[in-house]
Amino acid sequence: MSRPRIPGADLELALACLARGEPVAFPTETVYGLGARIDSPRGLERVFHLKGRPRAHPLILHLAAARDLERHARNIPPLAWLLAERYWPGPLTLVLERSDAVPDAVTGGQPTVGVRVPAHALAQQLIARAGVALAAPSANRFQQLSPTSAEHVRAAFGDELCVLDGGPCRGGIESTILDLSGSAPRLLRPGLVTREELEPLCGPLLEADAGAPRVSGSHPLHYAPRARVELAAAGEWRRALEQARARGERIAALVPHEVVAAAATSDPDVVVLPADGAAAARALYAALHAFDARGCERILAVLPAERALGSAIADRLRRAAGRG
Repeated sequence: MSRPRIPGADLELALACLARGEPVAFPTETVYGLGARIDSPRGLERVFHLKGRPRAHPLILHLAAARDLERHARNIPPLAWLLAERYWPGPLTLVLERSDAVPDAVTGGQPTVGVRVPAHALAQQLIARAGVALAAPSANRFQQLSPTSAEHVRAAFGDELCVLDGGPCRGGIESTILDLSGSAPRLLRPGLVTREELEPLCGPLLEADAGAPRVSGSHPLHYAPRARVELAAAGEWRRALEQARARGERIAALVPHEVVAAAATSDPDVVVLPADGAAAARALYAALHAFDARGCERILAVLPAERALGSAIADRLRRAAGRG
């Protein structure tokens, strides 16, 4: 059945879709989310169905304001309030012990829940007007490339989905996920809030391990375009690109600024990520979507230096290549 497309700021139709148990794609400052009311079993089921997402994979709760945290979590440590004051609204997801208000469908049956307050004005209005938290993964098919524009969402779902168009996402990659449910903070997914920013507040962050909660984006193969992504060394990508072209392959390359300056190449199938980390994050998925749109079969990706936002970009590229 066709779902209505929603023009730029038509909140009323989006709210009507949510009320009748239909998910809505909505913009955040990171990527577009595919949200349903947490009090709508039908809506939550539709999210999993549309994405093709396993039911054991938890969803992130999107709240209207930090004060709503107490309704959805319990045993909230002081550090959570400190981080919420510093980074919310914004691209930081906190994993906490869930309250009874959070259904099993959201958490994958786990005792924890990931929560954040998005910074995009349309997302804030949608959640506030709905009057209830929205559970939302990214608005793409499971394991595929996250959308940073309404056009990306429509390319993935066609008319199956209501799409609230808020323009391009200014962040470009997903939120940082920080686990505060254990004895010490653990970084479960690098994102737009960096380790370097968090550690002065949190102390040294532990890495995800076998005992960590399951969270969005933790599958070894994730964030993948249709083209096959292959990791290449800084000194080898150009030779591999030329050899593949000589064989007639439709191939592209994605390389960081420290490997080759943007001014050093005029090749349309070579995208150089900017030196500025925030700009590089914004460019990452846009470049991968563009390669798909041009029909590329393979993408050679060189990992950036893993500091600050480079760590999050490298994480996404590893998972796109099935090396997460």
